[in-house]
Amino acid sequence: MQQQSSNGTAGFDAWAHSLLRELEQQTPEAIRRQRSAERQAVRINVTIRPGNSSERGPDADIAGVTGDVSSNGAGLMTSRPIRVGDVYQLVFEKGELDLPIVYARCMRCRVVREDAFESGFSFFDKITLTPTDATDDTKEGLL
Repeated sequence: MQQQSSNGTAGFDAWAHSLLRELEQQTPEAIRRQRSAERQAVRINVTIRPGNSSERGPDADIAGVTGDVSSNGAGLMTSRPIRVGDVYQLVFEKGELDLPIVYARCMRCRVVREDAFESGFSFFDKITLTPTDATDDTKEGLL
């Protein structure tokens, strides 16, 4: 039995060890089974901005692209890391889906390579994935 020191490190050590064991057991398949909504694989450009307007500035925006989107969250790729636990405003470019501006918490960020980071976001409000009724006007009058 561990003897607890006056600063409570034994309690923290047990908690951290338990959490690490839980993380080791999480595989991509186990994570997919836990999702509450089906994800759609779709590529949409997105601008990631700090959730607090006081933190916004010319260098604060991060450009990214979606890998998948659901009504509850999204997976994004960026060239800069995202701070896990922080709140962001996600502004999606109009494209295959008509997505609103959403506020989301970054739940994870991992290094894919030196200039690529994969992040998972959880939306604060559930969204509806509505296909865009886009018509291709560029082909008219070219004959």
